Amino acid sequence: MSEHILLPEGSIEKQTTTLNLGPTHPATHGVFQNVLELDGERILKSTSTIGYIHRAFEKIAERRPLYQITPLTDRLNYCSSPINNMGWHITCEKLLGLQIPKRVDYLRVIIMELSRISDHLICNSIVGVDSGAYTGFLYVMQYRELIYEIYEEICGSRLTTTIGRIGGFERNFTPAAFQNLAKFLKEYPGVLKEFENLFTRNRIFMDRTIGCGPIAADRALNYGFTGPNLRAAGVDYDVRIHTPYSSYEDFDFTIPVGTTGDCYDRFLVRNEEMWQSLSIIQQAYQKVQEFKGADAEVFHADAPAYYLPAKKDVYTKMEALIYHFKIVMGETEMPAGEVYSSIEAANGELGFYLVSDGGRTPYRLHFRRPCFIYYQAFEELVKGGMLSDAIITMSSLNLIAGEMDA
Repeated sequence: MSEHILLPEGSIEKQTTTLNLGPTHPATHGVFQNVLELDGERILKSTSTIGYIHRAFEKIAERRPLYQITPLTDRLNYCSSPINNMGWHITCEKLLGLQIPKRVDYLRVIIMELSRISDHLICNSIVGVDSGAYTGFLYVMQYRELIYEIYEEICGSRLTTTIGRIGGFERNFTPAAFQNLAKFLKEYPGVLKEFENLFTRNRIFMDRTIGCGPIAADRALNYGFTGPNLRAAGVDYDVRIHTPYSSYEDFDFTIPVGTTGDCYDRFLVRNEEMWQSLSIIQQAYQKVQEFKGADAEVFHADAPAYYLPAKKDVYTKMEALIYHFKIVMGETEMPAGEVYSSIEAANGELGFYLVSDGGRTPYRLHFRRPCFIYYQAFEELVKGGMLSDAIITMSSLNLIAGEMDA
């Protein structure tokens, strides 16, 4: 489709081209549409559209008891679903007033930081693919698989994990899970270093990413940016530091920040965050090893009204059978009130605004999805750039269609 631009009399008429980038184009990495107006290969205007996979999660949640909402959170950012699960459980625990044991907090930190690494690993390797470099993507994927094997050992699932429960985990970590974790901590640093060597000072990669899709700190704040995209613009906001949860105050780590907010800075920030996550996991792993005796078997809070009892207890104890029936059938009422709880998900601040009227299901539940906010800035970031820059800018923002379209 072409449009004619009328120029002053005596000049040559100029044509622009309208191009659909999405909703089914593989380079969009998701089902969403960008209608681009092009002057040759330069973008004059971009109009973004979402809604192709709208699943009404927030309305569905109003008809579900708390524990049945966990699988919905998996389908937000499915590249790091355990973080979504933990964020939802922490929100529920805030409403219910549950006290979570330290060991559970540390186990959660391990899972959340593994998820962050998995997410950044996917994002940065895809940025490499979109700049024409496939090797890095292929090289690091086997370590995403190792992370999935850790999940699988803990909960039986890999991608959409529904990992954990309100109050903790379904079961204690097995020796095999800790063995896989130790293997990951030993091997991944060398792999990450080699991955950085492939890209960080690669002249082609630098030419494709430096100055591509930049955003200033004030504009990022005005849009509501959080996470790596905000930190790449020079703002050191991190929920783990500013509003600690899950005992993050017990860990030493730094917040990497950039300066220009372009694709290259976003790439560098995510790479450094993987190093920081490795350090946090190592610290949490050591803290978990310090628990001895009965304390080493603690993997959930004492919350029988909301935590599903063990199957062997359901078969042999009347009280456990009653709690199991009430939880599964959604007959456990929650306290009235409203809470907002947020966590530092892999791609930004993931928040849950939960309103309860004292019934068995939420009166209202809103998901604060960081990708939904980033996408609003996409038109500004790509305007004036080349068509190929739009692809790599989209990748570096880490736009996940499932999260935008809840």
